[in-house]
Order: sequence, then C-alpha cells, then structure tokens
Amino acid sequence: MPFELKATINLPKTAFPMKANLPQNEPKMLERWEQMGIYERIRQARKGAPRYILHDGPPYTSGPIHMGTALNKCLKDFIVKSKTMAGFDAPYVPGWDCHGLPIEIKVDKELGGKKLQMRPIDVRAECRKYAQRFLDLQRTQFKRIGVFGRFDRPYATMNPQYESVVLSTFFSFYENGFVYKGLRAVYWCMHDETALAEAEVEYENHTSPTVWVKYALLDNPAQIDPALAGKKVSTIIWTTTPWTLPASMAVAFHPDEEYVALESGSEVYIVASKLAADVATKCNLADPKPLAHFPGRKMERLNFQHPFLDRKILGVLADYVTMDTGTGVVHTAPSHGAEDFITGMKYGLDATSNVDEKGILRNGLPEYTGQYVFKANPIIVELLRSRGALLHSDKLEHSYPHCWRCHNPVIFRATEQWFISMETPMPGAASKNDTLRTRTLEEIKKVKWDPAWGEERLSNMMQTRPDWCISRQRVWGVPIAVFLCESCGKPLNDHAVNQKVVELFAKSGADAWFTPESDTILPAATKCPHCGGTKFEKETDIFDVWLESGASYLALVADEPDSHYPWPSDLYLEGGDQYRGWFQSSLLCAMGTHGTPPYKGVVTPGWTLDEKGQAMSKSRGNDVDPVDISSRLGAEVVRLWVASVDFREDVVGSEALMLRVAENYREIRNKLFKNALGNLYDFDPQSNAVSFEKLDPLDQYMLRQTWALACNTRKWYEEFAFHKIYQRVNHFCVVDLSAFYFDVIKDRLYTYAPNSAGRRSGQTAIWRICEAMARLLAPILSFTCEEVWQHLPKMPDRPESVHVAKFPNAADVLGSASVSEEDVQTADWTTLLAVREQVMKSLEEERNTKSIGKSLEAQLVITAAEPAYSALVRHRDQLRYLFIVSAVTLAQGSGNGTGALHIEVKKADGAKCDRCWNYSTHVGEDQTYPTVCERCSAVLKELEA
Repeated sequence: MPFELKATINLPKTAFPMKANLPQNEPKMLERWEQMGIYERIRQARKGAPRYILHDGPPYTSGPIHMGTALNKCLKDFIVKSKTMAGFDAPYVPGWDCHGLPIEIKVDKELGGKKLQMRPIDVRAECRKYAQRFLDLQRTQFKRIGVFGRFDRPYATMNPQYESVVLSTFFSFYENGFVYKGLRAVYWCMHDETALAEAEVEYENHTSPTVWVKYALLDNPAQIDPALAGKKVSTIIWTTTPWTLPASMAVAFHPDEEYVALESGSEVYIVASKLAADVATKCNLADPKPLAHFPGRKMERLNFQHPFLDRKILGVLADYVTMDTGTGVVHTAPSHGAEDFITGMKYGLDATSNVDEKGILRNGLPEYTGQYVFKANPIIVELLRSRGALLHSDKLEHSYPHCWRCHNPVIFRATEQWFISMETPMPGAASKNDTLRTRTLEEIKKVKWDPAWGEERLSNMMQTRPDWCISRQRVWGVPIAVFLCESCGKPLNDHAVNQKVVELFAKSGADAWFTPESDTILPAATKCPHCGGTKFEKETDIFDVWLESGASYLALVADEPDSHYPWPSDLYLEGGDQYRGWFQSSLLCAMGTHGTPPYKGVVTPGWTLDEKGQAMSKSRGNDVDPVDISSRLGAEVVRLWVASVDFREDVVGSEALMLRVAENYREIRNKLFKNALGNLYDFDPQSNAVSFEKLDPLDQYMLRQTWALACNTRKWYEEFAFHKIYQRVNHFCVVDLSAFYFDVIKDRLYTYAPNSAGRRSGQTAIWRICEAMARLLAPILSFTCEEVWQHLPKMPDRPESVHVAKFPNAADVLGSASVSEEDVQTADWTTLLAVREQVMKSLEEERNTKSIGKSLEAQLVITAAEPAYSALVRHRDQLRYLFIVSAVTLAQGSGNGTGALHIEVKKADGAKCDRCWNYSTHVGEDQTYPTVCERCSAVLKELEA
C-alpha cells in the first residue's frame, strides 16, 4: 500500500509552544524553582569552586520597585548567573536598607499626634513593621523578574546581628581616635529636624533675596591708609541669606586681593577692586572716586558696627572669598556656614545658633524672633532699609542645597554632632600625614572602576569632603550607643563596655538601647576619666544611615564566618549617585576596620530615562512599572530590555520600547529555540549523534560559527557587555539561523529518511546549537532557557536545571574536533556565502520579472574564476541545497575571485516533485510513486522496507 506523501515528510513536532504566554507560565516556573530550591542546588553544585562575590547594595524599603531598581537587580543577576555558569561559586545575598528618615516620616504621618505619647521603642516597632512590609513586597517583586539569591535569609540593616556590626564598625573608629563630638555647622533639614551628611544633600533651583549691606567702620580708618583719615568709612557685604544677618559676627576679606576705598558724597565704601564698578552701579554710588588701594590683609581685626544689632563685627581674612560676584566682602555667621564656622574657630567667634531645629529664629529683635528663616528674609530686608544700611536688594535664582529625602531647602546650623575625622592618622601610620583621607585616596587607585571616570569622581569627593557627620536626631536607626558623663558631658570610651553593648545588640537588637536592659552594662564603680563623675546617661542620637549601609559587607562576612567570604568582595554595582553615598561610606567603613577597600571593582549603570530624556518618576507620570510589564508582557521582556541597553550610559525605557523588545524576544524564541526543538522530536543524542568529522560540511561550518559566538558571548559576559550579546544573538537567530541555516537544511530535515546520515547530521548540529544557546542565554533569558532545557532530548547526568549547568565548552559544541578552524574550510565558506549572496540577488531579480516563482523553479549556471571555482567544485553536490534551487551547473571562467562571477538563472528542467517540490527530469520514473523525484523515490522505498 503506497504511503500518503504528506505522511512521509518529517515535519517539526514539539511541545515547546510558539506563544510563550510568559505572564501565565513564569509564575509556574518560579513555583518549580521554589520547590526544587534552585538557589541551594546551585550552591551545592559549585561547592569548592573559586569564589566570586558581587555584594548587593541595599535598596530602600519605602515603596515598590521601579525601572531603575529592575535594571540594577537584573544586571546583578546577569553577572551572578554568568559567573556561576562560568564555574564560579557566586553566592548572592540580597540586602535591604531599613532605617532612616523616609520610613520614620511616613510612620509619623500614620501615627499623627499619637506619636507624642509613645515611647521611642514603640515608635521603632511601627517603623520596623513598615520597613518589613516593603522588604517583603520588594523581595516578591525581585523574585518575579527572575532574580536568584538567598531571599529566604537576606541581610537587612534592622536585623540584630547587622545592627551589632554597625556598632562594632563605629567602635573601630572610636577606639582608634577618629571620632569626636563637637559643635559644628552642618547641613540641617528643618522639615525633618535632623542633621544631614553631604551625601544626603542635592542641589535644586531656588530663588533667594540678595542684599548689599553697609557695615560702618568703628576704628580709625587711617590704619588702613592715610588717605582715609577723618573720613566716614564703611564696607559693603553681599549675601543671599538675609536671615543669617542676626548671626553675623565678622566680615571676611581675601588677604591677597586688592581692595579700593570709593568716596561717594560724604561717605567712603571699601569693596574689592575687581567688583568696584559693578557695586557702584548697583548701589547707586554717585560719582565714585577711588581714594586708596590696599590688600585685604589690611582689614584684619578692624572693628565694624553690625547694621541693626548692638554688636561689634570683626574684620577677618579668608581664602574662600571669591571675586566672581558680590562685593568681595563676605559677612560671616559661624553658626550658619561650614567655612564661616572654621573662620569663627580661628578667630574665637561665637558660634551659638539662635535658630531652632524647626528653622525658627530665636533670641533676636522683636521684628523677626519667632519667624521661620525664609519668612524672616523680607522682614530683615525692611529692617536694614529702616536702619539706613540697605544699599541695594534683588532676587537671584541659583542652585541651592535641598534635602534629598523630602526635597525641601536646607540650612547650615551649628549643633553638637558626632564626627569621624578625615585627618586622623591611620593606626600604625608612619607619619601624621598618613591620614584616613590620604590613605583612602591611595587605595582608590587600586580599585578597577567601570566606567574609568569613577576613580576621578570618587577621588575628587574624598579630597574635598569634610569630616563625616555620623549623628542624626531621629528615632529609627541604630543608636550611637555611648554613655555620656552627666557632670561634664564627655563620652565614655571603654573597650570592655563597648564590647558588651555590641553583644547586647547582637542578642536583642538595637531596640535594647531604649530599654532598661542596657542600663546594666556599666559596672557600678565606673568613673568618668575626664572629671571623675559616676553618673552617666545614654546618647540618644542615631547613626547616619550611610554608616549603616556602609557596613553591609562587614556584616555579611561576620554573619557567616564559616562561609569564608573573601576580603575584599569582587564587585559593587550601583548608580552614579552612590559615589557620594554607598561607594564612599562603604570605602570609609572598610578603611576604618580593615585598612583596605571592600571591593576590587565598582560598576556604575546610568540613569533610567523616558523617550524624551527625562528622568522617570511617578509624579511626572512617565514611569514604566517593571511589575506591570511582567504581568502583561512577561519578566523575560524586562530582562531582555536590560540586556539590550548599554547600561553604562543613561538608558531609555518606555512602553513602546518594551513592545519592540517583546517582538525581539519572539524572534529568539521561535527562530532559534522552537525551530531547533521542532526538528529534534525523534533525535536521541546517545544513539543518533554524528561525530564532527562525519557531519555535513554546512553543519560543521554552523557549529564552528556557534563556537565562535560562544567564545564571544563568554568574553562579553566577563566584560558585562550584555548589549553586545543581545545584538549578536539577535543577528545569529534572524540572519545566520532563520534566513540561512534553517532555510537551507529544511530540505534535508523534512525529506530525507528519518535515520539517514544527512538528516542525523543536521539534527546533531541543531541539538548542539540549541543546547549551547540555552546555556549561553540562561543568565539573561532565565525562564525561557529553563523551559528549553526541559524540552531538549534527554541526556544521562544532565542537571535538572540549566542554571546548575555550565557554559558550553569546545567539546560540547564541536565534539572531539579541533577548536582551531581549518583554513581551507574557513576560506571555502567565505567564498560560498559571498556567491550565495549574489545568487539570492539574481533569483530575486528573476522573481520580480515573473520568470520564476519559488527559487526551486530555477536552475543555475555559475561561471566562476579561481579561487572561487575550486571552492564551488569542492562543494558541488551541496550547492543546489545551499542556494535552494533544483540544479546547479558549474563552469570555469577567467578573471579573479567572486568579482569575475557570472550567474545565469534558468527555468528548472523536468517536473516538480510532489513530495520535496524540487524539479527533476526523473519525476514519473517510479511507477509506485509517479509524482516524486529520484531522491524521494529512494526514501520511500527505504521507508517501505
């Protein structure tokens, strides 16, 4: 009984669906991973392998994840998974930053007035609940986008063990003489009522009033220059903060700049020579005449009159006085400026702050006392006008410091704070110049920065940063667990006591500082080493959260002493804002405890922007929610988007872009994986695989191409060049496989006898390609490659998950063949593909003229010169399949290479075979199957047998 021809075709069959249904199927895969304990399986499989540690920077637990955090976590996941598949033991412990202002402020709003009646420990409990809620939410969301890690036991800054390490880190500084408590002018957020570190300040546009104010000279002006004898002399200051004038204690001049005394009417005004013309214009100085020129140092220690208070104002010298704007004379309020405070210390000026924690002016004149600082500005301007001291006023839009948490303007305010000194010599330092700052600057040079500009950025910040203000006046954080003498106020620094507090925190958490349990730590006979006092109170300030997160790798190492985490870690990866934040605080914490950085390398992604180049934010309504994308398009699309961008630059994310990436995902899924798996339904590698040397030359060529891709891909993983992988894989799937290889071998796979050498050769190559690509892409397409892994032909000892496997080696792709390519084969295929490109153009031209329809309707006569002719002859039997025509005739021509190529396209001879659709003059010769060609006739006889 003759076969039905259609039934004899080896059409693709696979349970691997064309439509991924990612939103429905990814959660099932997550459940499978959870049940099999995928992270623990990977750890077990890599036990004893070389370590690679990417240390996670802790995201803040105050809301759901956004596109920036998705980018961050996916990049880390790519790195960790690629290191794992490269053979490293690469554990990944996610972490969370749980303390700090944003949480406490939100809890304050929820509690309302009730907070005032609550104990600190009860407020902390509410903050803990809030932080835990978002930790749990973010953990679920990170897992949803396919991130692997120790999510069942992450590190969190509010865990007792972690809090004890924060305190221990502080004591390393404290006991080695780096820490001091003192009055300093620091950034102060009036909204949040706390000090801020430089890392917590960002600059935004702000409009300030500007005033030019007269300060009358009280001393004999002849001391400056004889030409001023008997004259009524004043200087003019310029400021953008009139509210600081009640705190004005001095006027600062640059010692080396030239100043001029300008006479206008009956008065003389001293200003910088470089700014004199501008000042005269703005202050309406009629017919100003220069009486004398002199350096600023002449003004030192002269006395001036405060413009509205009964106070003498001292003339001082300062190098920070600039000549770019204003008058060249700066009013100095030590309680409201970092440089002013230092100048005040030098000259013994009063730095008492008469602005309270809410930003309200106190202890001043009735006109402004009780006013908020910025609301006091117009009142003080009017006060200056009424006293005849205001020479000019204006408005200035400029960059001004704001709190990066609440985005309100901040001020400088002199308060007593805890600091880590940058100028303290390191333990064992050879000289006093070997300080925390200088040693850290040296160590920065030893880190690999990616991009390279990171080294200069952090070095510049470290070079100019002030001492680190580590105290905050809030409740939700790790307390600065130090006992203060009630008599003299000085802190106790006793190693044994310090260790007991650390042990208490490890056992009971930082909450214990707010309970009677901590009162029992001090031995009964403890005396203050400074005054002999015997009564102590507990410090109530908490640590800057940057010190907390900066101790994260220290905490991870301490938490698992048996895991032997190396020092330093291999990599930190966070956004560019962390140069002033986590990169810097981690570095300083490590320098204080180990004397070396906590990282060998630092990688910095760019910002996530919308298509207009604006930063994404919910308030702007231009954000793209990765969780929403996952629920509609699939987490795999989010992951592929991350791989598609050069993350070192600012990256664009949008709905339209996600849809384009989703389309590219479908290309990879179907043109690579579905195509391959569909042709492996009857292939058993153990019994059907063909050795490399027996493979069809085209199959050999494609496996060598695949191995070259594998080598490049592994190199790009090492370079974190994921976008290059994305681009090359897209090209490989669409051009090399779909448009070329799969198209060419379709005839062999579909029409040859199932167990024929030619078909098994093609299947062997496809199997090796598919298996290699599933492994190579698993770090990026984690869900899909796991799905592919389950559909690949079964192999003994195959890991249950692709994520436990390793990247393919040469033997996995090429079998026992040599890794180095044969020169002849390489040259041949370069020629064959060049000829094929010309053939495709010729066929297309004939199709356009309707001379032929499908390419199988054609036969070719190719005239070629050497060396192309010899290459074509060597592959003569495969040319019709390579060009997808029914016949190819070769002729040798003169000339050189493919340039001397002539292609003649003719109608194929014979009739169309009903089975393979090739044209042949032998169709009709088989009486049983009169509509098939001689090839198909032989196959059908084999099937019958």
